[in-house]
Amino acid sequence: MEELQENIQFQLSDELIEKVEILVEQQNDKALKVLLNEYHHADIAEILDELNLDEAVYVIKLLDSETTAEILMELDEDIREKVLKNLSNKEIAEEIEELDTDDAADIIAELPEERQAEVISQIGDTEHREEIQELLAYDEDTAGGLMAKELVKVYETWTVAGCLRRIRGQARDVTRVHSVYVVDRQGRLIGRLSLKDLIVSKSDQKIADIAKENVAWVHVNDNVEDVAKVMAKYDLEAIPVINDHNVLVGRITIDDILDVIREEADKDYQMAAGISQDVEADDSILKLTKARLPWLFIGMFGGLGAASIIEQFNDNMGNFVVLLSFVPLIQATAGNVGVQSSAIVVQGIANGTIDGKILKRLFKEFLLGLVNGVAISLVAIIITHFIFGTPYIVSITISIALIAVIIMAALIGTFIPIFLDKRGIDPAVATGPFITTSNDVFGILIYFLIAKLILGI
Repeated sequence: MEELQENIQFQLSDELIEKVEILVEQQNDKALKVLLNEYHHADIAEILDELNLDEAVYVIKLLDSETTAEILMELDEDIREKVLKNLSNKEIAEEIEELDTDDAADIIAELPEERQAEVISQIGDTEHREEIQELLAYDEDTAGGLMAKELVKVYETWTVAGCLRRIRGQARDVTRVHSVYVVDRQGRLIGRLSLKDLIVSKSDQKIADIAKENVAWVHVNDNVEDVAKVMAKYDLEAIPVINDHNVLVGRITIDDILDVIREEADKDYQMAAGISQDVEADDSILKLTKARLPWLFIGMFGGLGAASIIEQFNDNMGNFVVLLSFVPLIQATAGNVGVQSSAIVVQGIANGTIDGKILKRLFKEFLLGLVNGVAISLVAIIITHFIFGTPYIVSITISIALIAVIIMAALIGTFIPIFLDKRGIDPAVATGPFITTSNDVFGILIYFLIAKLILGI
């Protein structure tokens, strides 16, 4: 048990990297194979990520295709792209033949168009080659682009005994058998079986008699995010994919959906932080600048807008210059409330839990903003008047402005994501700098309008 625990808790160390580098430099293939055979393919990929390109390519070419095919799938995308450039079309095809069709299609899709056809033509298994070409025809953001062709299916007219014999042949090509899908003579999906169903049933029973007809499925053109919602809702490890004629064409497994969820979460997190492209910390300065700069400009123009509003009221401040001291409070409160509201709405949209009419949602946020605003304003009165010594009328003005600003920010933070979602735009774009900047500007405007109304500035 202790040895198993040590293997699971792989720790990448400088000593290990150095040892691999030395063996590569010495071209000690035998020792290198013995060393790397101790590790899982995901661990080897982590090691290769730390080597230079020549060393990584050397290791890829040294190990058998069955191992390196899995390693390629675990490599960082940028490193995998560089490695593939250094492999011949034949070498890539050999790796592809060891992968499931979905992973194989993903690898080929990353190649330049002129190489894709050349690599595909080098794949010896005709059926594997045709299935990969079929998957490449689908949009990558659809169920068809995510599914694998490998699955176990049986016909409703078979007996349990006959079914078990045929399954043994099909299962050789399937890494994990989650379910057995039942189809009619036209290949249309009509039900599913678990392995337990087959084991406990009598040998002469018909598959149609024991199949479960209530089977969740997705269409090849369904968006991958919708697929993720269905699988999460029904707690599925795999889900069948059908076409317009209800014919079973593939299946999607939970590991592929986890990748989708992770990528979507990364994208939404970056968008919420004001990064407009999918970037990583190791990307070039130019790429990182392109991703960040547009939102920084939005923030700059928002700040200039707020400054312009303050300038309009500046000449009439008179005895109430102290109002300027509380501008950061108004801006911070508006920004925080807006981001909180939008984050909850965006999360609800992503999870499919946002329902009902938009007016009902806005009314709820109005009440929430009112409650929060009153609570914060009471504390603000106490602190500004009794601790800071701010004139009572100014403290009242600040508190009323806080209530109005909090309600406004909550409404904007709720409305914009829902509005964007209804128009097919990713609502995550509404969070972060966009909401913060808009609420800063409107918050300052409301603040000074209320101050003008109460104090006559």
